[in-house]
Amino acid sequence: MSPIRDDLTLLRDRRFAALFGARTLSMLGLAFAPVALAFGVLALPGADAGTLSVVVAAEAIPHVLGLLLGGVVADRYPRRLVMFTGECLSLTAWAGIGTMLLTGWAPLPALCGFAVLTGLAGAVVWPVLSGIIPEVAPREHFQAANALLAVGANVARITGLVSAGAVVVLVGPGWALISAALVYACAAVFAWRIGATPRPGHQGGTSAVAELREGWHEFSSRQWLWVVVAQFALLVLAWQGAHTVLGPVVAKAELGGAAAWSAILTGEAVGMLIGVVIALRIRPRRPILVGVLLTATTALPYLLLGVGAPLPWIVIGGFLMGLGMDVFNVLWQTTMQREVPPEALSRVASYDAFGSMVFGPVGVLLAGPAAVYLGARQALLVCAGLIVASALLALLSREVRTLRAPDRVTPVVEGEYSPPVDPVG
Repeated sequence: MSPIRDDLTLLRDRRFAALFGARTLSMLGLAFAPVALAFGVLALPGADAGTLSVVVAAEAIPHVLGLLLGGVVADRYPRRLVMFTGECLSLTAWAGIGTMLLTGWAPLPALCGFAVLTGLAGAVVWPVLSGIIPEVAPREHFQAANALLAVGANVARITGLVSAGAVVVLVGPGWALISAALVYACAAVFAWRIGATPRPGHQGGTSAVAELREGWHEFSSRQWLWVVVAQFALLVLAWQGAHTVLGPVVAKAELGGAAAWSAILTGEAVGMLIGVVIALRIRPRRPILVGVLLTATTALPYLLLGVGAPLPWIVIGGFLMGLGMDVFNVLWQTTMQREVPPEALSRVASYDAFGSMVFGPVGVLLAGPAAVYLGARQALLVCAGLIVASALLALLSREVRTLRAPDRVTPVVEGEYSPPVDPVG
């Protein structure tokens, strides 16, 4: 059997196929629902951009703040059940907002309350995704499992972004959000179908604070891990400002507006798809070194925007950014799953996500003043410089440069993977 066919046999495994379905549908809802939410909120009487920002903030803040607790929950309880609960929270939230938009009764506090649920759902589901791979795939297929999940997620993301606007126009934002809720309902069904897997190491008896301390020990004791998370704290700060504020400003002023920005985002999305296909095949001996080098490609579209390059070149820069970041993501997740004990994996993933994202809102807040005082193009050059500098600083770590992956192991027996037996039954 060829290596790629060997990897694709994962999709014939009942547990992994169910996880693939749950993750893909969840990403479809995640890409689809925010577009419908934005148009639905802005269409409310008296609503404006400030109203939408309050609702979005009500989702974003609990998402970031809830990540650490989500890691504790995902390491304490069966991860299939935690994932199912998260999808049900999203189902409830989007169905609630959709119903309010359809009935015309949509007070801001109620909208924010349901938005909080969506943020908590994300905080619960994200740490599960790293921890559940060792429960449904053999060790030699961790990288293939992560890559296949990324393929499904990227296809779903593109489908959601492309279809959301059309659905909102055809049936209205209320029904569009009800449709998103149905997508999450299907995701919950697939999550439940993952079936029984071993419980993580902690099943009660210790406090959440104690378990967070244990997770912190696992996180902080690995230099390669916390160095790259520190790198991403700086990278995401620059990326958020460039991607959400400065890039669209320059696209509108100099490249013709939304169509140009959409072309850049499409280039990024295509790059992400190609990236995960590449990630299925490559097996670098030093995955973190290769991954960190690839993160520097994130600077390309913002560098090209800053120097006033033609749109086709910027689209190519977006393509290379998407490709580089998705190869990095697969290598990163795979390395964590190999190096971190399974019973602590979700907590470590939550520290990873929290540390990487914590300064993102700061980047958004700084982008506006930077555009005013420096000019949008000059501010984009600063962001590109910060992204490259973050990668160079990470390479100063010896562990980042030298951590080696194990040799690829060929499984002796083909067939459905059986995870380790739960010692407590």
